[in-house]
Amino acid sequence: MKANGRVSQHFSERIRVVERYVRDNMDQALDRGALAAVAGFSIPHFHRLFATCTGQSVGGYVRRERLLRAGRKLRIGAVDITEVALAAGYHSHAAFGKAFKQQFGISPSAFRQLGCSAATAILRKA
Repeated sequence: MKANGRVSQHFSERIRVVERYVRDNMDQALDRGALAAVAGFSIPHFHRLFATCTGQSVGGYVRRERLLRAGRKLRIGAVDITEVALAAGYHSHAAFGKAFKQQFGISPSAFRQLGCSAATAILRKA
């Protein structure tokens, strides 16, 4: 990290590698330790750099990416919301519904009723 708080290009690229890793491995455990290892940093250093580069915590980023994937599944017609919730890492329909509504401002069942273009617009805003 540079003295003025900006992150070097090299460090930014390592964070982008982690972002790609998250998107490609959402079915794996994606805790800070595993992701810090992907980046090649200690956990505290990785946490600081990730927050600086992305503007959000590691956990928040992983949660957002999993909810986006769930939203895409619902948009294309996934019938069982509970299955989508479990695939997104939630242990109950209720917990998933709360997180989904907090992220997108609409319940999963209401989201599923939207047309494709309206659902896509919601996902793009997130």
